[in-house]
Amino acid sequence: MTKSTVLTLVGSLRAESTNQKLAEAIQLNAPEQVDVVIHGNLGNIPFYNEDIDVEGQVPEAAAALRAAANEADTLLLVTPEHNGTVPAALKNAIDWLSRPFGAGALAGKPTAVVGTAFGQYGGVWAQDEARKAAGIAGAQILEDVKLAVPGSMVRFAEVHPKDDAEVVEQIKGVFDAITASQPAA
Repeated sequence: MTKSTVLTLVGSLRAESTNQKLAEAIQLNAPEQVDVVIHGNLGNIPFYNEDIDVEGQVPEAAAALRAAANEADTLLLVTPEHNGTVPAALKNAIDWLSRPFGAGALAGKPTAVVGTAFGQYGGVWAQDEARKAAGIAGAQILEDVKLAVPGSMVRFAEVHPKDDAEVVEQIKGVFDAITASQPAA
C-alpha cells in the first residue's frame, strides 16, 4: 500500500505554540499509511509580492513551500486565532501557494483546517477564514474535517496534546474524515 503524504502548515511562529504541539500530536497519531510532514517555520517566507514571484527568482523558502505542497497528497492547516482571524504567516503561505492563479500548488489540492486557541470556541473563526482563503485559492476544502480545541493555554499548560486522550480521539476522527474524502485506490 502506498503511503499518502499530508503536508502540515502551522500558522503560529512561537516555539512553544499549542498549535505546533497539536501538529506534533497529529503526526504521532497518523495511521501507518499516512506520512505527516510538518513544514518548517512559515516565518522564513517573505510576504507575497508579485514583483519577487518571478521564475528563477522566487525566494528559496517560498519555492520550498511550493515544492512540498506539490508533492503532498493533502494539506493540513493548523491555525491559532489572531484577533479573530487567521495569522498573517499562514495567510501568506496560502498566498504563495495560490500562484500562479489557477495553477498554483493549492489548485485542486485536498485541504483540511484544524487548530486550537485560547478562547472558548477553539479558533473556529480563524479556521473558517483559512478554509475561505484556501478555497478561493483553488484548494478542494475538506469540510468534514473538524478539530477546534478551546482553552489551549490552560488545557495544554502541563499536558502535551499527544497525552490528551480526548484530543487523540479527535485526531483519529480527522484522519477518518481525510481518508473518507480520498478517491478509492
